[in-house]
Amino acid sequence: MNDDNILLNEEDLFEEECEDIEILSEEEAEKVLEKGKNRAKEILFDEEKLAEFLIRLEKKLRYIPKIGNKLAMVPIFASLVNDYARKKYTDAPLGTIVAVLSALIYFVSPLDIIPDTFPGLGYLDDAVVVTACWKLVESDVEEYLRWREENE
Repeated sequence: MNDDNILLNEEDLFEEECEDIEILSEEEAEKVLEKGKNRAKEILFDEEKLAEFLIRLEKKLRYIPKIGNKLAMVPIFASLVNDYARKKYTDAPLGTIVAVLSALIYFVSPLDIIPDTFPGLGYLDDAVVVTACWKLVESDVEEYLRWREENE
């Protein structure tokens, strides 16, 4: 068995162990997104703040353990916000961009419901918020992905 298989098996076990743990309900996750909208707008319309934020996001992504595909949308969300802010892709509604950036702000923040310093568990609440955001903006993000594929 190679290291990749070991990692996949450990990841599957971690997901199974955590399936029954409810960190945030979907309603609570949506409240978190709503709460972050003003901060998201502030960052979105300030190039310097957005650049600093995206650097922090990239740093955090390097150090998180994998939690299945729950956080797989984070880099796509970051790309969408970046392309929107640079006016490369402006077809997404502002509400979608603000919701996505709000989820990313929560993800980057070390001070959330479960601090990221708790191995493994610290990212579960992040995954719940990202998943709740995905449910709200799925069709807009899928449209962005089609656009990105056609324009790369």
